[in-house]
Formats: sequence, structure tokens, C-alpha cells
Amino acid sequence: MTTEILARTVDVTRRYGDVVALDRVTLDITAGELVGLLGPNGAGKSTLINLFAGLRSPTSGTVELFGGSPRDPAQRRLIGVTPQDTGLPQALKVGECVDFVSAHFPAGVARGPLLERFGLSDLERRQIGSLSGGQKRRLAVALAFAGDPRLVFLDEPTTGLDVDARRTLWDGVRDFHAEGGTVVLTSHYLEEIEALAHRVVVVGDGRVLADDTMEKVRDIVGVRRVSLTAAELPELPGVVGVERQGERVHLVTLDADELVRELVRADVPFSGLEVRQTSLEEAFLAITARPAVLA
Repeated sequence: MTTEILARTVDVTRRYGDVVALDRVTLDITAGELVGLLGPNGAGKSTLINLFAGLRSPTSGTVELFGGSPRDPAQRRLIGVTPQDTGLPQALKVGECVDFVSAHFPAGVARGPLLERFGLSDLERRQIGSLSGGQKRRLAVALAFAGDPRLVFLDEPTTGLDVDARRTLWDGVRDFHAEGGTVVLTSHYLEEIEALAHRVVVVGDGRVLADDTMEKVRDIVGVRRVSLTAAELPELPGVVGVERQGERVHLVTLDADELVRELVRADVPFSGLEVRQTSLEEAFLAITARPAVLA
């Protein structure tokens, strides 16, 4: 059975003057995926979403959306987008705004279920201008789903939200995905990617540094977290990160076995040794700091 490709870039480069935002990026988004785009500011994540959504054109290479051009309105009616910055009509009420957006699509989602999914039911009659920044952000995310899209792009969807609001949005995204929808999201909250994404694409300096499952992205550079209790430690080889909590020391290393051997050779007194898989954050930092590892 062939998996349907909903969006694709082939050898895409995008320049802004002398700045290369994307450098020969090839990437497929297939039906039913929930993809997390990770990368520091300026890595090219937003540019990639803007190309898929038809808001920008590539300098070179090819971008496809549902087999056609992202600039074609017929293709764009099948997607929903929440960019990093949104401007909403301040005089409209929340419910009116949802109806207005839904009316632009052949099969818009009913107002009530959409507001309920994203925890906005109690704001239905409120004017947008009276909402807090977090409430406006929740509405902006909900509007990406108003046209009953097949594919949704969310660029930093939960920026500025408190913990409860973020988790409500996570549940709304999960529900959409469970019903067969496809989602691509960027986030600076690494726990958000861990909570939602099944596939992780790490972008740095305009290039794809890693593209795999959550578990394999953690493992891709062989990074491990070695924790132990020790009063002092000498300089140790292969350590890419150190965190101390009292006498408890956490070392992020590219070679856990060699690190432990070095501790023994150096006759360092320690106890409570633990070696575990890295978090996504630790793997992300190692990948973006050492892109040559993936060459």
C-alpha cells in the first residue's frame, strides 16, 4: 500500500538577499503523520512552513502541496495554518470569527464542536479585542482547523500559553490526528514535541540535520546521560554537557562506556551511577552543535 504524500519539497533553497534560509532541503509529509519541526531561531522552520502554505516561493527547487502548486487556491483550501504572528479582527466576537473563517471553505467545521475542542466555549460571545494574549493565541490555533483541513501547519502554536491552556491545545491536536488528520508543528517547547510528535525533523542552518522517529533522533548521535554522586570530577573526554544538583552530577556524553572507564581509571570516588537514554532536548542540543556527526 502506497502512502499518500500530502506535501513535498525537492532540493529547495530559499534566500533572503545574502541570507540562505533553506539550503537544498528535500522533505516529504505523508498522510496521517504528526511531525515536529525542531530547530533554533533562524534555522528555517518558519520559512519551510511558509513555502508549504504558498506564502513564499522557493529561490530554487520544487514545492508541492497535494500534488500541485501551493500557490493554487484549490490546494490551499485543504490546509489550515497558524503562523507565529496573527492579526485577528478586534471588533468581532469569537463565535463570529470562527463562522467567518469557516465560510471560506467548502466544508467548514461547526462552531460549537470546534470551540469545545480547544477550550474556547466560554469565550464564544466575547469580543476578540477584549481577550488576553493567550486567549487570542488559542483562537488563532483553533481557526487553523475551521475549514475541516486534511493538513495543518502550526508554527509555535502554544507560545505565551500557561500549562493548562497548552495541554488543552495538545488534546485538540491529538483528537484531530486521531481522526486521520495530518499535522506539522514547530515548537521551542521540546516537551511539546515529545508529547505530540511521532516523527521529528531537526533543522539547523537551513538544512535537515535529522529526520526520524523520536527514539531514533535521541539515539542518532549516541548521546547518553550519565548521572552519579561525586564531590569533584576531573575534566572528562566526550562530555558535551554538565549539570550539577548538589553532589549529584549529570553528564551528557557521546560515549557512556568510555566515560565510566575514565572515571575508574582516574580513581574518582563516586556512587549511584545511572546511565540512561537522553531526552529529546539533550539530543537536539548535540545534533545542532555537531552537524558533522550526521554527514
